Amino acid sequence: MKSVIASSIAEFLSQPNIEASPAWELINGRAIQKPMPTLFHSRLQRNLVNYINVHSETLEAVQEWRCIIPPLSPVPDISVVFRSRISEEDGPLNGAPDWLIEIRSPDQSTIDLQNKILHCLNNGTQLAWLIDINRQQIWVWQGDDLPNIYSGADMLPTLSDVAALSVNAVMAMTDR
Repeated sequence: MKSVIASSIAEFLSQPNIEASPAWELINGRAIQKPMPTLFHSRLQRNLVNYINVHSETLEAVQEWRCIIPPLSPVPDISVVFRSRISEEDGPLNGAPDWLIEIRSPDQSTIDLQNKILHCLNNGTQLAWLIDINRQQIWVWQGDDLPNIYSGADMLPTLSDVAALSVNAVMAMTDR
């Protein structure tokens, strides 16, 4: 993973290729390129986005959508936002997603992902999932509560009209 220092969000956003794949994030004053997703990561990301979008009339799930949450500019694996908050103009999401989903890659630090999640929770995110495919677990933050760790047949909390999923159902989304 590459990293360079950026002094401000404006400076960071003016850099060329920050939207190249994989995207760059501004985290704690450093521009950091996200890791290239694995096959299972990509399948899970696609299938969760499709599931949420098919099962909700009030929310929209988007892969790799840049957020502007000063002083950070994260790019969550999945941002789920109430449709009423989505602008007609193309561009980053101003503010934190309502529901943030991160899928931990093998070379990603759990602490770094948790710090990004906590920043979003402190700035309006209502629900956050951190999915660990290797451990078959999902860490869930909701409101001011400490995270709960879900596994197996545990049913996961969702937002709005999205039907609940078990951890097993989420992990099965890596297979197809």
